[in-house]
Amino acid sequence: MLSTTVAICWKLSSLTATCAFIPQSRTFNGIHRIPFKKSELKASLSAAEAIQKLANAQDDLVDNTIASKIPDLGKKSDVSWTDDDKIEINGKSATLDARDAPGPANIAWLSNLKIEDTLSSLTIFNGPLSNVPHVLFRCFVKDDDTLSLDVDLRPRAYGAYEMKDEEGNYPGPDKLGRDAFTYSGNRKEFDTHIGNAKVVDTLQFLTHSLEDAIANDLSTNEYDVLTCGPLALSLSIPISEKNVDLLIQTRKDIVNYWLEWATSEDFDHRPGAPVNSQYVYDSKFRINAYSGLLDLYTELLGKGDGTKLAAAESGPLDEAYVGGGS
Repeated sequence: MLSTTVAICWKLSSLTATCAFIPQSRTFNGIHRIPFKKSELKASLSAAEAIQKLANAQDDLVDNTIASKIPDLGKKSDVSWTDDDKIEINGKSATLDARDAPGPANIAWLSNLKIEDTLSSLTIFNGPLSNVPHVLFRCFVKDDDTLSLDVDLRPRAYGAYEMKDEEGNYPGPDKLGRDAFTYSGNRKEFDTHIGNAKVVDTLQFLTHSLEDAIANDLSTNEYDVLTCGPLALSLSIPISEKNVDLLIQTRKDIVNYWLEWATSEDFDHRPGAPVNSQYVYDSKFRINAYSGLLDLYTELLGKGDGTKLAAAESGPLDEAYVGGGS
């Protein structure tokens, strides 16, 4: 637990939590990123053990929880990496369990990516039949005793989140014209149906409960800025049994929320123009998400492995998922 009394303030248009925060906190996408003071915390797990534990739990989550709720989810063997393929990234064994469920199940891409001693990453892109948010939950080893965490539920409609000022306000019609009302409506819809108290509480509990978490520097990459959602978290976390268990539980909670939305008709678009518009938006979004990932992995792993990993995790960018195409 944190020794200092601090709180995370989540300022959403539909929900404002009362909070007290220490000086020098920074705000990005609605979240106060607090630079917690790191104490002397001895790791009870090695980096390799932490990643293995996260990877095993991620396999179980995909194979049992997700697959049981979405039986149409099928493996894409042509773009997956198995142990037999002997793929290496930065000299470490890498596997990618790629799946999709085109048609009514509406899962455009699921990536269960693991790199030995290095990374455990779950990415889910939804198809255009609904406005269910995309999911990102990525943990990679920053150094021998620290994990870097990125979590996001990414909106399916543009909300101009990157335009929010330090006061938490967005440009109005004086700057954006009638588009300001469209973007405001998109933000309100997300806050109401996705960024609700239950989801916010889960993320707040994680940030309060992690031992000695430190906010990562905010990304200045234009593609990250464009694709980040208002609930995005990016933290550096000392490796410990407790912290890893918290990450596993939070990932499970987020996936269960996503499954509720993905299997509900409440998020379905009306046939016709809304589906087509969503497809157009998603196509551009996925290219931007790939570009952001390419920059991240290139910086971490070099151009060769970084390019290879970004392409693999992002999945095919030119496939159609409208009404069952694949």
